[in-house]
Amino acid sequence: MARVNENHLKLPGNYLFAEIGKRVAAYKSANPEANVIRLGIGDVTKPLPQACIEAMHKAVDDMGREETFKGYPEYEGYDFLINKIIEVDYKARGINIERDEVFVSDGAKSDTANIQELFGLDCTIAVTDPVYPVYVDSNVMAGRTGVYGQDGRWSSITYLPCTAENGFVPELPKSRVDLIYLCFPNNPTGMTLTKDQLKVWVDYARQNNSIILFDSAYEAFIHENNVPHSIYEVEGAKEVAIEFRSFSKTAGFTGTRCAYTIIPKEVKAYSSTGEAFGLNRLWYRRQATKFNGVSYIVQRGAEAVYSPEGQKQVKELVDFYMTNAAIIREGLKAIGIEVYGGINAPYIWLKAPNGMDSWSFFDKLLNEANIVGTPGAGFGPSGQGYFRLTAFGSRKNTEEAVERFKTRLKL
Repeated sequence: MARVNENHLKLPGNYLFAEIGKRVAAYKSANPEANVIRLGIGDVTKPLPQACIEAMHKAVDDMGREETFKGYPEYEGYDFLINKIIEVDYKARGINIERDEVFVSDGAKSDTANIQELFGLDCTIAVTDPVYPVYVDSNVMAGRTGVYGQDGRWSSITYLPCTAENGFVPELPKSRVDLIYLCFPNNPTGMTLTKDQLKVWVDYARQNNSIILFDSAYEAFIHENNVPHSIYEVEGAKEVAIEFRSFSKTAGFTGTRCAYTIIPKEVKAYSSTGEAFGLNRLWYRRQATKFNGVSYIVQRGAEAVYSPEGQKQVKELVDFYMTNAAIIREGLKAIGIEVYGGINAPYIWLKAPNGMDSWSFFDKLLNEANIVGTPGAGFGPSGQGYFRLTAFGSRKNTEEAVERFKTRLKL
């Protein structure tokens, strides 16, 4: 008799965005005439940069000629892309990253979910709360999170609340943990940590033999000078931190799929006998077994992000979405809604008005204004009573959504 992995049965309900899709589909079925504006899932709407398109067209031609055809890619990625990543994203900021510390992948979502495979099931974990659901759900599937309680918390997870009361800055855990998930600029709150605030976490990890799993997918949206673009800007971080980056939001690769993960050779975990093992080589072995790499065509497209034309076009994309963020942020503030984020990240985190819970506000917004957002409770217990909107819509839909907030929503 084949046995199911019963950890999967512990997952409560649908994946957050699947549940949203289900509710929206039901509403559209009952109201087919409704013009629904979707500002929920963080999917981009602008096309790929022209430099990337041209590079991928050329790469397709390469695949059609015997002398330039490519078969299986290198597991960690092609040199032409990795060298650009090192030069532009790290060396330019004074950070030394070696070629074999970069692993190109098909998405930060995949890597942040799969990285937990390197760690023992008895490892204790901490997550900021609210949090990107994949960090928690992937550990549930592995059997590392304990029992799910009525308060929306897993018994074996240490939650680090990020709320208006503490300025959305997580406090250090009161008891020691092995793995710490940090995402800054943050999804969903859109908030950031300064270099000094991030150093507190690096110091903690070094003192406690902990590892920081740092999701930096939104670093390109940082506009303030005192916000680090990489955790490796902090002294000592290469000893204790793994960093995840993505081309999805930066260059519109949500449907093209390309990202990368940095695992410095200094980062180590320990066996039951206390022997240290470098995670860099373990991850390489894992990728070689389970992943055949990102296609040549896509990696050529990602390489073009780093060309002068690509950098200019990516900046235009980022500026477009951040203008959307400013439109939403200022529009909601004007009608008295409490808002956060939208300055260094393409997310606006708002307080549901009149003390409403997150899902009630989701239904109200959908029914009264035909706008879809993301209930904060779906990101964790501290997200209850909050709501996320994304800046990735078209300019027309963004402006129309703000107008509907003002004229249709009964506050």
